[in-house]
Amino acid sequence: MSTEDENDLIFKALSHRTRRQICDLLKVEPRTTGMLCALMPALDRCTVMQHLGVLEEAGLVVAERRGRERWNHLDALPIHAIHERWIGPYAAYATSMLSRLRNRVEQPVT
Repeated sequence: MSTEDENDLIFKALSHRTRRQICDLLKVEPRTTGMLCALMPALDRCTVMQHLGVLEEAGLVVAERRGRERWNHLDALPIHAIHERWIGPYAAYATSMLSRLRNRVEQPVT
């Protein structure tokens, strides 16, 4: 799969607010599917599992089986890669501009 196809899957996965909410919950700590269902009472278990499937396909969630439990872990590396591609260069530019501005402001007036 190409990088662009992988990025499409990530953006698609993050486009839904429920999946972003699941990522936020998993950012705090890994959780079982049952724990996620308890934290999202408006959704039935099947719907939560479908959302987890989309996140897993995009590489944002890694599932680990422990007996009968499925522990879901957030994998932030795909999000970090998108940050590096889309935000990193602009953040570096903005930091550079702020540094130059500070240097100009702090220069003694002659």
